[in-house]
Amino acid sequence: MPESTFSLWRDARSARKQGRAAVEMRQRARLAEMVAFARGNAPYYRSLYAGLPDRVEDAALLPITDKKALMASFDATLTDPEVTAAKVSAFVEDRSLIGQRFLGKYLAATTSGTSGYRGMFVFDDRHLAVAKVMMLRMLAEWLSFWDLLKIILGGAREAQVIATDGHYIAIGGGKQAGGWHSRTHRTFSITTPIPELVAQLNALRPAVLRGYASVVSMLASEQRLGRLCIHPVLVLPIAESLRAEEEARIEVAFGSKVRNMYGSTECGIAAYSCTEGWYHVNADWIVLEPVDADYRPTSRGKPSYTVLVTNLVNRVQPILRYDLGDSVIERPDACPCGNPLQAIRVQGRSSEALRFPTSGGAEVLVPPLAAEIDVPDVELMQIVQVTPTTLRVRLKFAAGANGDQLWQLVHAKMAGLLSRYGLGEVRIERAEEAPVQSVGGKYRAVIPMELMTAGR
Repeated sequence: MPESTFSLWRDARSARKQGRAAVEMRQRARLAEMVAFARGNAPYYRSLYAGLPDRVEDAALLPITDKKALMASFDATLTDPEVTAAKVSAFVEDRSLIGQRFLGKYLAATTSGTSGYRGMFVFDDRHLAVAKVMMLRMLAEWLSFWDLLKIILGGAREAQVIATDGHYIAIGGGKQAGGWHSRTHRTFSITTPIPELVAQLNALRPAVLRGYASVVSMLASEQRLGRLCIHPVLVLPIAESLRAEEEARIEVAFGSKVRNMYGSTECGIAAYSCTEGWYHVNADWIVLEPVDADYRPTSRGKPSYTVLVTNLVNRVQPILRYDLGDSVIERPDACPCGNPLQAIRVQGRSSEALRFPTSGGAEVLVPPLAAEIDVPDVELMQIVQVTPTTLRVRLKFAAGANGDQLWQLVHAKMAGLLSRYGLGEVRIERAEEAPVQSVGGKYRAVIPMELMTAGR
């Protein structure tokens, strides 16, 4: 019998109160259950795990998977024989079915392909229930009694600004949870012109504002200029990286708490931000492993090349030791906020690492640049590698800012960063065009040359 949302919530609260040891105990037990279920019901994992012990409580024992491998063996990765690649593909290609239940019992979602591969994923009700519980746990950490009272007195109205033209997890999950279009919840498309979006938000007066970080940043500028006049208690910039300086600007513009979540379509809500600017991992329902380019554990305090995630919830399509492609730093000591859970900071995507040739025929790898370049009044920055030794920088400035002066600051910071890698000869150009959205409406911070040549 499936666990109720209440029992899941009670367990999540208990785990948080009991501390890290209790969370890790749940993690080991749930990992063993998920591995046993996957190898018993999915041909792909039965073959992949043939040589493993009968019981696995350590994710490091598992072979590594990624999106390309899972999509290539899609049917064999599923535990429900009724679910097939052909059926899921037909479903997600039909936009009239956005938000409806696949086969009457699942949520089907796609990824936008910013990492180079488009993915299709299927989720059961247990996954959605745990996602709801993780959200409740985050809100309990973020909001005081007075914050909650303000939200209730404000009509508990919530607005989210996301991509609505595809089977993305935010829109599909929101519709199935009843939080898409209702008296208190409104979803707006990111393609809505800013003046129209501002007018609609002014009419709604949301107590909670959630949306892609780039759009929230633009709305903060509208608020500062007085065209947008809303007073949310909580602002949640999601789905894209946000520099600490930009987060502070948004907080001042709205006079609100600004908090963040870290996650993905594949693993759900992996972590949530604290007052110290770190993200605490929901380790009772996910395993997160920072690793280097050879998949060896990364030392705490050092940036990983990528991160491996294991979803301990979704059983219809198990995601086990999956290369997510994000670069993270794991905090080496206890977080001053008091949360005992594993704490990380997200640096960017490993697919946003830039590679430059050297005169000796070798190659210099530079981690994602954008996270290290903070310039006031630069709302969006997109770094494009147009040749092996040329970077083109697309910028969007705050209203009224001096673009020429800001460009000089951006150029100086980028040049200084590259020089530390011995790349002083790399050419840095200012683009005339603004940052460009990818499929799904997100702004990719760094576009390496291989993705440019592939047309992504």
